[in-house]
Amino acid sequence: MQILDHHQIKQKINRIAIEILENNFEEKAIILAGINNNGMAFAKLIHQVLSKRADIPVTLGQIRLNPAKPLKEDITIDVPTAELKNKVVIIVDDVANTGRTIFYAFKPFMEVIPSKIEVAVLIDRTHKAFPISPDYVGISLATTAKENIDVKILDVKEASVMMR
Repeated sequence: MQILDHHQIKQKINRIAIEILENNFEEKAIILAGINNNGMAFAKLIHQVLSKRADIPVTLGQIRLNPAKPLKEDITIDVPTAELKNKVVIIVDDVANTGRTIFYAFKPFMEVIPSKIEVAVLIDRTHKAFPISPDYVGISLATTAKENIDVKILDVKEASVMMR
């Protein structure tokens, strides 16, 4: 069953970008940090909108972690640590399910003090096992734990969200 088509996803991206600007209008810079592949693809789409609307620099970076075994490998971000200091960081992922992946994505920021860290997701599910509450949400879904959410984000023209 299709939950969102590419037009609806584009609307969600625009709304999230506007909310980010409204909540951070006094800041000097924003860093979008996409988690792995789908989170990074979603962050790129938000970045495209923010770059056109924002009067401040918006940097795009990628957080890499192994969601299945988050402590097995290093969790890294490709933005230099010095650039994170006193900046707004928005961790971006496609789906927040239990909150575990986003929880571990905070690890690279423990070595620096950003001005604040926020979370943006396209889909927020109600199965939280970790203390994660996204600040920006495309859509919240009350699903069963057995249902899967399949997000395809190559670009906004081909994006879709399906539930199986």
